[in-house]
Amino acid sequence: MNKIRLWFQHWFPAIGLLALLFIIWEGAVRFYQIEKWVLPAPSQILLLLGQQQLAADIYATTKIALIGLLIGIAVGYLFALLSQLVPWIKRAIYPLLLLSQNIPMIALAPLLIAWFGFGDLPKLIVVTLVCFFPITIAVLDGFTQTDHALWTYLKISGASRWQIFWHLEAPATLPHFFSGCKLAATYSVMGAIIAEWLGAEQGLGQVMKVASSSFEVGKVFVAIIWVVLLSLLFFGVFHLLERVVIRWKPSRRGGR
Repeated sequence: MNKIRLWFQHWFPAIGLLALLFIIWEGAVRFYQIEKWVLPAPSQILLLLGQQQLAADIYATTKIALIGLLIGIAVGYLFALLSQLVPWIKRAIYPLLLLSQNIPMIALAPLLIAWFGFGDLPKLIVVTLVCFFPITIAVLDGFTQTDHALWTYLKISGASRWQIFWHLEAPATLPHFFSGCKLAATYSVMGAIIAEWLGAEQGLGQVMKVASSSFEVGKVFVAIIWVVLLSLLFFGVFHLLERVVIRWKPSRRGGR
């Protein structure tokens, strides 16, 4: 019962505000008699949500987002690890990574499609590029916050570089790693949408593109709902993994 009350207290303000916005939206559309091709009411969008057959498109977007996310996590963690173990790698490549994040993905994606075609490869590259950077930054930040006193103690005690990494540095980066994963999880779906919007036969991005060009605004909102749900699902999975893996992490409800 206490867990239900705590959950209700935590989420009620957000849910209440969202419900209020939907009520205002519904009322404004009906009062001003706004055409549905300009702005459909929430009730009309929910009706379309039950009618639209988007299973294949949802699967296509989920596949690209998930595979790209996993590749991005692996590449991001590997680069952070190599940067920690071999400092000159960080000095050589880190500035280039920062520069790469200033390239608009909306401009890079068409080039990737032109180079690699309309298959899954350019879309996976887009999602991977979007996801690996927050992982790299988060893990590198975790390495820098490793307890230096413990590091020195292990070094004096004769621990090898690998032992120090495995028993001290790797566990210390886990909270930062999962924070990066949760951020990258939401980015992965958006990266997939951008890639599909610019060139794909299936996917929620393609649905949004076609619906926008034909002024089917309701269908655009339906696709947006699925994008939000996928992002929340990915985020929730990593949140649960974090709670399972990092059992020693202090609770945020502790008041300190």
